[in-house]
Amino acid sequence: NIKTEMVVKEQSIQILMINNEEYISLTDLARYADSEEPRLPIRDWMRNKEVISFLGLWETMHNEKFKGGEFATFKNEAGSNKFKMSPQKWVKETNAIGIVSKSGRYDGGTFAHPDIAFEFASCISPEFKLYIIEDYQRLKEGENARLSLGWNLNREISKLNYRVHTDSIKENLIPPVLTQQQISYTYASEADLLNTVLFGKT
Repeated sequence: NIKTEMVVKEQSIQILMINNEEYISLTDLARYADSEEPRLPIRDWMRNKEVISFLGLWETMHNEKFKGGEFATFKNEAGSNKFKMSPQKWVKETNAIGIVSKSGRYDGGTFAHPDIAFEFASCISPEFKLYIIEDYQRLKEGENARLSLGWNLNREISKLNYRVHTDSIKENLIPPVLTQQQISYTYASEADLLNTVLFGKT
């Protein structure tokens, strides 16, 4: 998994790529509230009836394999003193994808889709949530700028390579007696040859 990191209020927060989606560490967010036992704020949050409703709605919108029957049972029980919920139980019983529990020394913990992570952060502290949203947006803007720079650089390199290619054909393969149509065919033929060698197709 590709891992990035942001630092919010001196708290390091991991972001993992899971199934081509970014997931933010709820465990790291929870350390802002309880540095010794970060799992406890997550479990307390997941006992709330409104939170279970929100998680179920998110899954219904994004997950075709979500088990609605199990969710309905949890929704009815949520909020009572006997109701207990953990990320592992939620994922196992409902086939949820918005929350992921990972084991591992360096990238273990509970991770959630940003929609869910921001909701959890608001439970910890509205101020903390705003800092997280701003830092996450800044991180995304930086990534987009790097992608744009890389794309423009690749485009310029491609243009240079194309110019070298066409100049080489002009100097070495096109005698002065060819018609314009024959010249165009020569360029196209050489391009097809290169594409076949490099990519296996014209």
